Amino acid sequence: MHYYSYISLFLYFAVMLAIGLFAYRKSTANVSDYLLGGRKVSPQVTALSAGASDMSGWMLMGLPGAMFTVGLDIIWVAFGLLVGAFLNYLYVAPKLRGFTEFFDDALTIPDFFAKRFNKPDSSIRLISATVIIIFFTLYTSSGLVAGGKLFESSFGLDYQLGLLVTASIVVAYTVLGGFLAVSLTDFVQGCIMFVALVLVPVVAFFNFDSLADLNQAGFSTIAGFDQFIANATILGVISSMAWGLGYFGQPHIIVRFMAVRSVSDIKTTRRIGMSWMSVTLIGALATGFTGVAYINKFNVSLTDPETIFIYFSQVLFHPLISGFLLAAILAAIMSTISSQLLVSSSSLTEDALKRFSKKEFTQSQLVVYGRVCVALVALVAAGLAWDASNSILSLVSNAWAGFGAAFGPLVLFSLYWKSLTHRAAIAGMLSGAATVLIWIYLPVLENEQTLSSVMYEIVPGFIVSSLTIVLVSLFDSKQTENYRALYQSAEQKMQETY
Repeated sequence: MHYYSYISLFLYFAVMLAIGLFAYRKSTANVSDYLLGGRKVSPQVTALSAGASDMSGWMLMGLPGAMFTVGLDIIWVAFGLLVGAFLNYLYVAPKLRGFTEFFDDALTIPDFFAKRFNKPDSSIRLISATVIIIFFTLYTSSGLVAGGKLFESSFGLDYQLGLLVTASIVVAYTVLGGFLAVSLTDFVQGCIMFVALVLVPVVAFFNFDSLADLNQAGFSTIAGFDQFIANATILGVISSMAWGLGYFGQPHIIVRFMAVRSVSDIKTTRRIGMSWMSVTLIGALATGFTGVAYINKFNVSLTDPETIFIYFSQVLFHPLISGFLLAAILAAIMSTISSQLLVSSSSLTEDALKRFSKKEFTQSQLVVYGRVCVALVALVAAGLAWDASNSILSLVSNAWAGFGAAFGPLVLFSLYWKSLTHRAAIAGMLSGAATVLIWIYLPVLENEQTLSSVMYEIVPGFIVSSLTIVLVSLFDSKQTENYRALYQSAEQKMQETY
């Protein structure tokens, strides 16, 4: 690899660490600053931070690679994500921003669930924090897999060494600057990802004589649009588009809404966020398709389809630009890892240590413990990612489904249903998570296949969780009036303020 590329990567790392140092000086005096940036984040930073933390390494590696294995069917996933993100901005973002402020300034998702029922030390806090820690550790490992593959493919480094380099850099700036560092680095990383996902497919296209030449090479190994439509089944389309359901329950995304300056900023945030997402998703799909066509036309050997973006960056561009494009992959990976580490850390400190320890902690002590927890979660995730054969997309899909089913229905009912009860919230969360795990791991079909081979696990998980919440709330009607009064009080405060 040319030294110009090393220069680009070095500059990228330097900028990330500089942002971490800046945030360390500005917003780590107390827990609110460290976990939510003092609720003063601009809509521009919020939008790109939400997008970058959402579209991790799977966008530049997993999604283009999926074009090789499942063909145009991956478009249904992308479309489902667009719809889900838009609905998340429209229905979850404004109410969650207001409710978390007026439910006694809730700083985390488990904190909001507990204060929603006026039970600050209840079991729902510990259970939801446990779910976050388990699934985010798995989710973080997918990002480290992507980092390891990047350094192995681009630098010829050992996979495990690349994994450790990725983890070290992202832990450094997250530990230093907390939420503000994560948000500002996400903003920069989102800009890098945007440019890269426009540049790569456009430059790759110019290696073909025409659009017809590109289509001929691409569709020689994957089904064309006519077959794509003809082969679509109701079950298959629902399963693919159901990825969009996951947005309602992703703590590392919806926590961005809690930190934005005001409810009135959500509209601007939505416009910026959806524009960014639309362009980058199209760019990722285009990268995958041009990759299939390029491999076929020029008879190139590519052992791992998930590295097609890396391959393009190395063969199509000047080394200085190659370094920038590799930085885009790191940006995608690190933006998500840092968000997940911070949310996991907040659950360990704010929702577990602080609430269930008999000891009184100062604000500075909690910030220190939060930093230690960031490193601990990263260490466990690195252990899970140590096997280089792990698939980025499969790891992401499992964690995405787990959060979507466990938290998605609960978030929506918490924001929109006055009659939701505390017992129903716990039952819904546990039933959703359990359904996903059963769907993924229990071999009940022929040849020891699991139910996830038939339908994406988020669909049954979301349905079971929703039904459980409704049924348990109806049977638990004695508690309804108290919870209605709490809900109406917070809603009235939000209306008066905004």
